[in-house]
Parts: sequence; C-alpha cells; structure tokens
Amino acid sequence: MRICMILEGCYPYITGGVSSWMHQYIQAMPEHEFILLTIGASSQDRGRFKYTLPDNVTGIEEIFLDEALKLKRERKRLFVRQRKFSPEETDKLMELIYCGKPDWDMLFRMYQTERISPLSFLMSEEFLRILTQLCHKEYEYVAFSDLFHTIRSMLLPLLYIMGREVPRADVYHSVATGYSGILAVMASWKYGVPCMLTEHGIYTREREEEIIRAKWVESSFKRYWVRFFYMMSDAIYSRAAMVTSLFGNARKIQIEMGCDPEKCVVIPNGVHYERFCDIPLKKKDGFVDIGAVLRIAPIKDVKTLIYAFYELKFRVGNARLHIIGPEDDKEYAKECYELVGQLGVKDVIFTGQTNVIEYMRKLDFTVLSSISEGQPLAVLESFAACRPCVTTDVGCCRELLFGMEGDTLGDAGICVPPMHRQALCAAMETLCVKEEERYRMGRTGQERARMYYRHETMVRNYQNAYQEVMKRWQG
Repeated sequence: MRICMILEGCYPYITGGVSSWMHQYIQAMPEHEFILLTIGASSQDRGRFKYTLPDNVTGIEEIFLDEALKLKRERKRLFVRQRKFSPEETDKLMELIYCGKPDWDMLFRMYQTERISPLSFLMSEEFLRILTQLCHKEYEYVAFSDLFHTIRSMLLPLLYIMGREVPRADVYHSVATGYSGILAVMASWKYGVPCMLTEHGIYTREREEEIIRAKWVESSFKRYWVRFFYMMSDAIYSRAAMVTSLFGNARKIQIEMGCDPEKCVVIPNGVHYERFCDIPLKKKDGFVDIGAVLRIAPIKDVKTLIYAFYELKFRVGNARLHIIGPEDDKEYAKECYELVGQLGVKDVIFTGQTNVIEYMRKLDFTVLSSISEGQPLAVLESFAACRPCVTTDVGCCRELLFGMEGDTLGDAGICVPPMHRQALCAAMETLCVKEEERYRMGRTGQERARMYYRHETMVRNYQNAYQEVMKRWQG
C-alpha cells in the first residue's frame, strides 16, 4: 500500500513527541511505501531534516506557508488573472470567509482544476463586497483596514496550499486537522481514494488555547481565528473514513466537535518496552535525580518547572534536575537559561538532545510540566524503565498515571494542575523523600506499560485500521 502521511510542523524537521512517533511508525511498517507531504512555517527549513528517512519513504513534498507571502510581494510584477465569480461561487466563498461550512469540492475545483491564483479572489470586487458586509454585521466598531488585512492573511495560506500539487497514494493519512487536514481532504477528492485522521492532541483546541494567549492576535479577532481552525477541523472530520485518537477523552472531544462517533477509534500510543525494561535503577550517589524529557518550548512550560525546582531545593538540597531535549524555541530556551541564572538555582542541567535510553540510567524519576499534551511517549518510556512520573493533569496523563477503567494496578506517579508550581514542587518532594513509594510507583508504571502500551500492539492496530479504511471506502 502507498500511504501519504501529511504532517504539519513536526517530522522530519524537529525531534521528540509526534516526530519520534512518526519515525518509529514508518520503520515498523516496511511492507508499506510512505510518501511524506509536509507543511512548515518557513522555507528556510527546506531539506533540514533531523532524521535520516527510512528506506520505505520513497518521496517527500515540502510546502512552506511563508511562500504564500511571496505572492503578495510579487503581485505587482506578476500577471494575476482576474476572474469573474458566479453568484453561486460568491455565496460559497462567503461561507469560507464567514468560517462556516464552505463547499470544499467547489473550492478544490477552482484551485486545483482551474488553477486560479490564490490572489485572484483576494484582489476581486467580490471579496471586497463580502468583507464590507462582514464588517457591518460583526465588526462595526473595528477599523475596516484591520479586518481587511486580518482576513487576507488568514485566507492566503489556505488558498495557497489548495493550489499545490499532491502526490498520488492509496490512502492519505493526516496527523492533525488544520492545513494538513485540508490537504488530506483535497487529495481524497482529487484522486478518489480515502483519507483518515490521527490526532495526538486535539489540534483545534490547542490552537484555540494559543490564540487566547497570543499577543500577535488583536482581541477583536481572536474569536474569528478560532472559528477558522474549527472550520478546517470540520472539513476532515466530515470527509475522513476513520478518525483515531490516543485516549477516550480525546475521542469524546472529537465527537463534541461534530465528528461522527462511528468514525472515531481509540488507538493508544505504544513504547518499545524491551528497550527500556532492563535499564537498572540508578545507583545511590547521594543525589535524587529528576529528568524532564521534553522539547524546550512554551507549551512544555519549562519556566514553571524551573520555579518549582527552585523551591524544591530549599526542601531537598540533594535534588538535581536534568532537562533533556532540544531547543525547539530558541528564544524561549534563552529565557529559561536566564531564569536559572536569575534565581541562582543550582543543579539544573540542560543536556540538549541525547540518547534517552542511556540517560535514563542516571534518573530516579521523571517530570512533565506541559500545559497541553496528547499521550506523551516520555511518560510511557519512563514507565517502561520502572521510573514513576510527576505530570500535569493534561491530555491522557491522568489516565496513564492511574489507569483506564478496569486497570487495578494502582498509581504510577503524581498528577498536579498545570502551571501550578507549588503543587509541582510538593509532588517532586514526595517522590524525592519517599523512596519506597517511588519504587512501588515505578514498578506499577512498568507493569502498566507492559500490559497496555506496547509498540507492536499499536502498529498492529494501525495496520488493521488501514485495511478497515479501504473496506469502508470501497463498501
């Protein structure tokens, strides 16, 4: 089977999380041929892969959203064919601008079959007329120029990707909604084959959280940006033959957002248990070593972890914190380094990218301070290595620590509210000073990983999912 994986902002450009999952996933299915269709923010990343692509990856097509902005800069010297839009087309385009339920098939015909320029509509009288109506209806007290530039900057990347070529495949598998979801829907329409969706987190909800906090979005338009991402998620929820999630609560959210329950399937992540299960416990050396395996990025909330560890050092002087992972956001990483210096906190070690399996030997337990997660592999790897974990109560973390319905193994760590440094500090203190409890939780986590979260089980479930998707499409 020829599978086109559609990826946004992850593999093969950054490491960890979804990227690690994707790399292992492809390697585990040598019987299939994979093509990667990637979406990135900056064309400067073209070809800068952090992974050596597996042999069964036979091609990669890269799309960068900043290339859409070049069209705006070049429009004066490029001939942009002005096109008259029919009343029906104008009505459908209005639905797109209003972030409702646009006729995606019609849009795909315009931008794939007719090959009209992304700027053709954005420079048209119809666009200006619709925008004027929107301003009177919803943004009466907002400057029209602000609305104009906001809507254009929102729509241009979307129209741009709808005009791009997509490689042929037997099935299109998107690993998020958003732009990658739209490409999956468009490819399914163009070639008459199925598409499916896997969500590690709920992409739209994550974008909503980011937009609410974002300084670059004017408060008047935050609700509009949120509607835009909900519109794109609805497109693939409606078209996909199957929609998978990593845990039960994520499935519930997908259904709440309008996805057909019959399509929604839970396929948990899996860990290479054998790679971790024989790692010996750390030899006593007078320190309690805490590992945070993560990308240094705002969503991982490393600053709260640093503050919590700073307070921990007054209670447990022999604690050490190892922050293990790459600088995903260099500006944020710099702020983290500076915070450590400003606080004068000792025994914080930034390791950079390293071999987690080897480094696990140095750790007593792990911690995850994220403000958003799906089903983190870092927790599963910690469990497989018999290390308990302190996590924030996000995504599937509570379920991992305390078990799914029917799991009577017990607790494998401590769960605290996100962005709560006092609770995070207290939880780390508990695992530092209560050695026997730490060992018990570690053994519980290891048994939970062995029973419920094996990589080979996950791969088998996805292999069955591809067969089921083809069956549903043909039947």
